[in-house]
Amino acid sequence: MPAATDEPTHEPDEPHEFHEPDEFHSTLHSLRVWDTRLPAFDPEAVPDAPVPLFREWFVHAARAGQVEPHTMSLATVDAEGRPDVRILMLHDADSRGWHFASHATSAKGRQLAGQPDAALVFYWAAVGRQVRIRGRVTACGPQESRADLAVRSQGALAAALTGRQSGVLGSVRELAEASAAAWERAGAEPDAPAPTWTRYVLDPAEVEFFQGDAARRHIRLRYRRTPGASAWVRELLWP
Repeated sequence: MPAATDEPTHEPDEPHEFHEPDEFHSTLHSLRVWDTRLPAFDPEAVPDAPVPLFREWFVHAARAGQVEPHTMSLATVDAEGRPDVRILMLHDADSRGWHFASHATSAKGRQLAGQPDAALVFYWAAVGRQVRIRGRVTACGPQESRADLAVRSQGALAAALTGRQSGVLGSVRELAEASAAAWERAGAEPDAPAPTWTRYVLDPAEVEFFQGDAARRHIRLRYRRTPGASAWVRELLWP
């Protein structure tokens, strides 16, 4: 007969790991991805540069019913190298790169001033597509930054005039009062200056186009170029 041991009995892990399915988990595990017919993508029939393909995909996503296809995630790093990410709007995509705007004094503005390398990602669930972009961000001058507001709504100007983005807010009432004053000024002075409002351009070094596939045979096409090179290299990636 084996001798008894003093080894402790193995107790189950923390109770929360054995919980009954709750509403969150039952909902999470019931969801499906791309429950629709996805578009085809031939990576051999693409332009030499990524922006024309991005524009084509963007229009296609909008016409396919993708809600707010101009929203994108911007990833930056702070002074300690910690990553940060948020969603904002695309303002343009041209030969210079991908354009967006924010206050230079915001968290993203300060992070870009210290480390201009950043990344963008668009996700268009309606067509199972995403576009990932990495490159260096440049701040535009005051004239172009002010022109960015001139073509937008009164609400955009009011938000820019409210300022203090990412700063600590004392109360919701304080925000309401500052916003009301900014809306009033934006209506009275459509050319009111917003000194910290800055337009930025991300000059891409890599752009990846991802086409989802229901059988998980996703197509990933990457454009990349080395510093100083004008031509893009195109290559397929394993999903």
